[in-house]
Amino acid sequence: MFKSFQLTGVGLHSGKVSTAKLFPEEKGKGRYFVRVDLPDMPSIPATIDSVDTTLLSTELAVGEAKVRTVEHLLSSLCACGVDDVRIEIDGAEVPLLDGSAQLWCDRLYTGENNFSASNYSISEPIWVRKNDGFVAALPAEKMSFSYGIDFPYQVIQNQWFTWYPDRETFVSAIAPARTFGFAEQIEYLQSQGLIKGGNLSNALVCSHDGWVNPPLRFSNEPVRHKILDLIGDLSLLATIPTAHYLAYKASHELHTQLVREIIKHNS
Repeated sequence: MFKSFQLTGVGLHSGKVSTAKLFPEEKGKGRYFVRVDLPDMPSIPATIDSVDTTLLSTELAVGEAKVRTVEHLLSSLCACGVDDVRIEIDGAEVPLLDGSAQLWCDRLYTGENNFSASNYSISEPIWVRKNDGFVAALPAEKMSFSYGIDFPYQVIQNQWFTWYPDRETFVSAIAPARTFGFAEQIEYLQSQGLIKGGNLSNALVCSHDGWVNPPLRFSNEPVRHKILDLIGDLSLLATIPTAHYLAYKASHELHTQLVREIIKHNS
């Protein structure tokens, strides 16, 4: 069991500072956010029914109460075996911190808690696609996550990585991987009201000349970060079923569509 703690930082898209306070909850309460800055302090369950938008991050909402960019924190909670937690937040976006899950895991991982054991498994292939991107859940005896990315940048190009939770901890293999973006897109995205809080201390930035802010924590840090995002979105299932998860050029939109399909197949 982790001890209550709080972290403060800027939001990736809003550029606004918020503080998230985490409190262990009793079994069965699940993972949920509380907007303590709003009247009546509305709760927002970290479930697929709360998903509002998935443009460059996952946003949850109940009525007018919203919380954005939840995937890094949720991924950390899931991977550290924290199924029940109250997250009090005084703003509409989770702090980005250093762009990875490392600072969350530093507080959540006790050395004993690890990836939530699943009590059910995928029995038949389930997949969703958009253009040439897809994400699938395939029957498997053990949990694993494979991801592929492909970008027209010399230092990234095509990367594939598979993570096996029973071989490497999330804390060592996935949590340190930071979010990444492209120098040529920054001005446009900011004009659209996005990534206003992104900077060289909380995101890897790539240009056609190379990495703007090396060094990388892994030679394939970008694709590892995509697995981090995928786990955060899959955590909206509460418990991720045992399967081999396979994704290529996917997105938060496809990740959450797969969650809905998994629920449909198991209902």
